[in-house]
Amino acid sequence: MNISIISASCIKCGKCVKVCPASVFSQRAKSVPQVDNPNYCIGCGHCVMVCPTQSVVHELFPPESVHAIDYNKRATADSLMLLLKSRRSNRILKKEPVPPEFLHQIIEAASVAPTATNAMEVGYTVVTDKEKLKEITEYTLSTFENLFKPILAAAGTSDLSSLPPTIAAYVPLLIKMRKLFNAGDNQVLRNAPAVIFIHAPKTSSYGEIDCNIAYQNGSLMAEALGVSQIYGGFVIEAIKKDPQGIAKIICNDNIVNAVMLLGMPKFKYRAYADKHGPQVEWIE
Repeated sequence: MNISIISASCIKCGKCVKVCPASVFSQRAKSVPQVDNPNYCIGCGHCVMVCPTQSVVHELFPPESVHAIDYNKRATADSLMLLLKSRRSNRILKKEPVPPEFLHQIIEAASVAPTATNAMEVGYTVVTDKEKLKEITEYTLSTFENLFKPILAAAGTSDLSSLPPTIAAYVPLLIKMRKLFNAGDNQVLRNAPAVIFIHAPKTSSYGEIDCNIAYQNGSLMAEALGVSQIYGGFVIEAIKKDPQGIAKIICNDNIVNAVMLLGMPKFKYRAYADKHGPQVEWIE
């Protein structure tokens, strides 16, 4: 890793030393910091972004990729809290597609989410093709139908109350979703015209966490753009049962950890309600 410090402009503040999480730098009192362990660098860029005189030169962060922050343009605490509180999974969608520029912004927001050890291994597969969306739905329904095959076969004559509550609730819902899908109403994907699969390599130690943090970033950007976003829970559960099946459909062998259903809402919610306060324990 090529990292250096421009001695002529360095003011010896030591901020680069203090913010580095990998002990790349060292500094003696009132001296220019030294780059001791460049190969320890995890590529976070903290040193470049904190330097007040742009004296840290880093091969991963050329000057044209670094942008000054205008803190006056950042969201206020009040505006951010309003966005968080008013966000809802609006499942009543228009048939019109999500504008491509919105999809790009959603993915960009997701991609700047933090990742463990700054690995940045999260990837995205965007599906807008109608036939492919039907294929994803068929895969999801079939996966559950194969799982519950004996129960479904007896669903019309058996008492489901003897089953675990979660399974007893899913069986009639699965039957209903199949009937609706066959009739042209895709409730598995909520008739969303766009689906984003968020995935990480099989070798990623923190892929599931990283992908879902990325999902949250993307979800908030979608909300800011006026795009409805719904977590594809049925698809995710099917993927857990049959990861190879979805890999064939989206032509990606990574592990899918989050699925975002996207569409333009038919209406906006008028209000939001206070939720129950969080359970918090203070240790002071």
